[in-house]
Parts: sequence; C-alpha cells; structure tokens
Amino acid sequence: MNDPRQQPWLPELCRLPRLAAMLGLAELVVVVVALAPDGSRHWSLSDFLSASGFALWLSLAVTVCLCAARTALSRLPEAAGTALAVAMTGLIAAACAGIVHGLYGVLDAQSFARHIGFWRFTLGSATMTALIVALALRYFYVSDRWAAQVVANARAQADALQARIRPHFLFNSMNLIASLVRRDPVVAERAVLDLSDLFRAALGAGEGDSTLQAECELAERYLSIESLRLGERLQVQWQRDEPLPWSLPMPPLVLQPLVENAVLHGISRLPGGGTIVIALSCVNGQLHIRVHNPAPDPQARALPLTQGAGHAQRSIAHRLAWRFGPAARMTGAWSDGYYACDITVPVP
Repeated sequence: MNDPRQQPWLPELCRLPRLAAMLGLAELVVVVVALAPDGSRHWSLSDFLSASGFALWLSLAVTVCLCAARTALSRLPEAAGTALAVAMTGLIAAACAGIVHGLYGVLDAQSFARHIGFWRFTLGSATMTALIVALALRYFYVSDRWAAQVVANARAQADALQARIRPHFLFNSMNLIASLVRRDPVVAERAVLDLSDLFRAALGAGEGDSTLQAECELAERYLSIESLRLGERLQVQWQRDEPLPWSLPMPPLVLQPLVENAVLHGISRLPGGGTIVIALSCVNGQLHIRVHNPAPDPQARALPLTQGAGHAQRSIAHRLAWRFGPAARMTGAWSDGYYACDITVPVP
C-alpha cells in the first residue's frame, strides 16, 4: 500500500472539471470588474471580450503550469510549497500581463488596458491572480481531503461491518451442526462439508471483490445448510432472468446476509414456514436483485428484525455505495405479510 505521505498534497488541476472551474473563476472576475459600480469607465462589448480572452488565457497558463509542477511542489512542506505555487502564479500572471500590455501598446489598438499604466496593469493582474489561485488551491485542498476522508471512513466502516457479519453467521451455523451431531451424524457430516465450502468462499471474499456468481453460490450453500434445520418449512425459488452479468464485480457478502435475514427473521418465525424468492434480472444497464419472503409484522411484537436485518442492510447499502457510487440503491420494507429487499446497481 502506498504511504499517504508520498502522495502529492497539492490539488490536482489536470482534470477537466478542475480546469473548467479555474476558467470559470477567471471569467467571474471579469464579470465582477465589468459590473463594479465605480463610475470610472463604461465597458463596451469589445472591452469585455478582450478582458475575457485575457483572463481565460491567463487562467489556462497558470493551471497548466501548476499541473506540470504539482509533483515537484508536493515534495516541499505544505506551507513552503503553497507559497511557492502562489508566487509562481503571480510571476506567470505578471509576465503574461506585461506581454499583453506591450502588444496593445505596439499595435496602438483599442483595448480595456489601453488607459491603464504598465506597472499598474502588470502588478494588478499578478496580485489578483495570486489571490484567486490561493483561494482556489485552498478550496480544492479541503475538498480533496474531505473526499479522501469519506473514502477512508467508508473503507473502515465496511470492513468493520463485514467483520461483524461473519461471526454472526458462524455462530448460527455451528449451532445448527451441533444440533445435528447426535440426531443424524450422516446429515451432520454433510453439513460440515457444506459449511467448509461455504466458509472457504466467505473467508476468501475478504481479499477483494466478489462476483454476482460467487454471491449466488454463497447464498445457495447457506440455504442448503438451513434447509437441514427447517426441512419442509423452508422453500427456495430462484428466478434468474438471463442473460445476467455473472462476472460483475461486487462487494463480498452482499446477498448471503439478506438471505440469512429472510430465514432468521422471516421463515423461522412462522409456524408454517414459507418460500424465499430470489429474483435476478438485468434491464437497461442495471442489475436488479430482490429477496422476497413471508415475515411477521415487525411492529406487532418485539422482534429483532430492526436490529438484525437493519444492521445487515445498512452494511450492504454502505458497501454498495462505496463500490458503485450514488447509482447503487437498496431498499427494504415489510408489507402485507412479506418482507422485500431490493438492490439495484449499474452494470458497466
């Protein structure tokens, strides 16, 4: 893993959104100066266009230079590097302003800078550019640190939540096997083998992304073990609307906790059991996963549904948002005796 101290701390301006922001700031300054009610002069359309061209050219030159010098400036302490970056932009602005003022003087052309002295125009442009760049760098710096902190928090919370899911499933599985050892040793041995395959996949999932196919296989192994405990009370119906993106990378342990909640908080609490329906489809570039099962009303009595299922759903929603961004959605609700969880993620 890369040491964070080795990463450039100076905001990256080489991206199009950042370049557009810098150009927008330059044009905003021109608009503010043109609209300033000082009564000193009236701006014509030609003046405004000339000033806009100068400001955009100056902004582009400064942005490109900061982009090229980002790595070198980031080797310095932040205070010294920032001061040098601002000073460098001031010198670039002064040079550009001097060239523009000199060209207008030689050509004897009408321009917004014609009636401004050389030093005032040059030093004024340099000072204004340095101040704007300093504010922009500070804003981008805080924005980048905030985004990095959000990602770090998302990683830490996802790891913590995932670590809490595994012991929960392990304890339930071990209790199941313990109940089978004396009653039916043959079935218990088969359950141990299934559990071994299940945990081999579950423990390996923490090393990186899983896939849609691996998530479905993990859920199938869990359901095969739980069917030994619940017997005919547990029925499973898979609805796979092919073609499906089976190789789609997904966060590990996304589907199995939802199926586990359907069993623990739904099927196992109903005397007659019920059917868990797991539907998968891919429509308009989006993968839809639904886990639908009968369940008691969570408001009718003190059920741990909001604690158990809620924790798993928050964990899954958090990891899906971290993996797929805001396009990922997850909902869960009880209605008319059934509980349904729906997952929607974009398919590249």
